[in-house]
Amino acid sequence: MYNHFLKFIAEEKLFGRHEKLLLGVSGGIDSVALLHLISRLGNECAIAHCNFNLRGEESDEDEQFVRNLANENGVKCYVNSFATSDYAFEKGISIEMAARQLRYEWFETIRQQDHFDWIVVGHHLDDVLETFLLNLSRGTGIRGLSGIKPKAGYVVRPLLFASRKEIETYADENDLSYRFDSTNDDLHYKRNKVRHQLLPLFEELNPSFRNNLQRTIQNLNLTEMVLRNRIDEVRNQLLKEEGHWVTLDKGKLSLLNPLSIYLFELLRPFQFNADTVENIIESLYGIPGNQFFSPTSRLVVDREKLIITPIEPQNNELYYVEADQEKVFDPIEISLSVEDYFPGYQIPDSNEIAVFDLDKINFPLVIRKWQLGEYFCPLGMKGLKKVSDFFIDEKLSIPEKENTWVIASDNKILWIVGRRIDDRFKITRHTQKILRMELLS
Repeated sequence: MYNHFLKFIAEEKLFGRHEKLLLGVSGGIDSVALLHLISRLGNECAIAHCNFNLRGEESDEDEQFVRNLANENGVKCYVNSFATSDYAFEKGISIEMAARQLRYEWFETIRQQDHFDWIVVGHHLDDVLETFLLNLSRGTGIRGLSGIKPKAGYVVRPLLFASRKEIETYADENDLSYRFDSTNDDLHYKRNKVRHQLLPLFEELNPSFRNNLQRTIQNLNLTEMVLRNRIDEVRNQLLKEEGHWVTLDKGKLSLLNPLSIYLFELLRPFQFNADTVENIIESLYGIPGNQFFSPTSRLVVDREKLIITPIEPQNNELYYVEADQEKVFDPIEISLSVEDYFPGYQIPDSNEIAVFDLDKINFPLVIRKWQLGEYFCPLGMKGLKKVSDFFIDEKLSIPEKENTWVIASDNKILWIVGRRIDDRFKITRHTQKILRMELLS
């Protein structure tokens, strides 16, 4: 098994002999065998053990066993005790999901703080088969059926080649002591039902079921790699970064077939689920302005594109600008300067620069987000116009509207920043001093 272990690490390029490893060790047979194999490699390593406090004294005995194991192997042992049940209740998730989140978040914290190269865990081949069947029962795409990956981020799994029986044989041959988790036989857990009931039933129907399922997962993994490469190509063609936003051209998007698969994969990094993606597709050619939300992002269906923005707290702060200020850096970077007016003065032809008659302005100025229902007098007009109507005329998207700042004097809008100044503050032949503002970012 050791030679197979070495071969698997090399083929999957999991880690090098001189890299520092953090091993997740529960005390069970898988992680104990993993520690024994890693110790034969000679890598610098340490152990991390999670006490999830789910099995009373057994959990504490597991912790002590792992501490002793670390002492026997002469390696550092990190231990953390979690109120797993409370965490699961607070988050509204299963105990298994809670333990997983707590474990990997803590492992990653240690990795960063103490400069480990990799987090090494003891998942094996049977875990791959069980996860496949669990995901199949829940409903999933090809990614969920393509198996547990040998390397994901900073987590590596060098035992994925080995079955549970092979690990048991290795432990017996090397006289390894380990802990038995009594919950492994508890059929209240779905994974245990798959392990003890479903897999044996399939093997009864076909003795080669495990081998056949393994080959199927390998084929799906290769297929998923092909799909991922294609999605990456399409992503590079269609996704465009515009500041803090990402946009998708609706015209190009409509040429993709099947659209539901492509769009789901394109939106995966933004955490939109399959049902939301279907709703987005249904609204593509309806009235613009529909919004859809994921835990991290908002998608707006605009006239010609989809606009994806991160969900951020609403900024309702006011920023004051005094007469002697030269620059404003928060929330937007603007430079201010005063110039003399002279006949023939050329007004800058740029949306980034605005010039005003200084004598018409009262300080301090206020920089803020625009407010629904307010008016201004767009340059070139004599009457007032709703700011919201001006945005409609300019065909601004919802994110563009929300990201627009105004500069006001005595509650009158001086400049819709980057868009239009107010006619009441414009330069005329009677102007003596000019206030120049330039948007720097």
